[in-house]
Amino acid sequence: SLWGTDLYMLFISSLRSRDYDGFVSSLLLPEEARRSSLALRAFNVELAQVKDSVSQKTIGLMRMQFWKTAIDEMYRDEPPNQPVTAELWRAVRKHYLTKRWLLKVITEREKDLDDRAYRNLQELEGYAENTQSSLMYLLLECLGLKNVHADHAASHIGKAQGIVTCLRATPYHSSRRKVYLPMDICMLHGASQEDFIRGSREQHVRDVVYDIASQAHVHLQHARSFSHSVPAAAMPAFLQTVVLEDYLQRIRKADFDVFHPSLKNRNPLLPIQLYLRSWKKTY
Repeated sequence: SLWGTDLYMLFISSLRSRDYDGFVSSLLLPEEARRSSLALRAFNVELAQVKDSVSQKTIGLMRMQFWKTAIDEMYRDEPPNQPVTAELWRAVRKHYLTKRWLLKVITEREKDLDDRAYRNLQELEGYAENTQSSLMYLLLECLGLKNVHADHAASHIGKAQGIVTCLRATPYHSSRRKVYLPMDICMLHGASQEDFIRGSREQHVRDVVYDIASQAHVHLQHARSFSHSVPAAAMPAFLQTVVLEDYLQRIRKADFDVFHPSLKNRNPLLPIQLYLRSWKKTY
């Protein structure tokens, strides 16, 4: 590594606080992929927080340009001297990661700076495919896998992940007077952006959440429908399904009230559930 143990521990601590679920999932990967997975998670977190941390789109675009340039420099073996880029460069060199997937994540996050609701569910799924699924393809590369069935599963799990992330973030975004949920489903049930901004828990708002959560569930089911064709070595990459399942079960128990207080609490059993799933080698 280009930097000392203290800085690395700071990097780990920061990732743990900003993406706890991803952090715990990474710890259960085989040793040769663990550190690289943490680097990919940190890269994703850095990009994800650009939108919320800038007041002007221009500044966001400059941050994204930094990352595009950084990726180019990594593939020339000249990474910028910055903690996340140093770790990502290490992963790129170790596993010969595909540059296209890294750039795809940045390009999609850049488009997302436009700060508007998804027009329809397909648009949200496209965003999820280009961000979350791309990261899963990279994770499979860290595990040394090139397998069409594993890629197919990764595509659906990534889409489920993107949809769940959008739902989970709804209370936070609503508190900032922003709503990103697909407009076609909101219109179908007669739910306005204002309903979400004021935290409405009425039935038509729950119906919107039900439809969106159901689509995430469909993607999970689809990914599992061909699990028998997926190599056992790919299973650790799909541990995130435990986290997605957990949220979907909890929102169902809350009768699809996305603002229910119970959804704010982290499931204390999640690390154990992740461990058991990794032990069973299933997803």
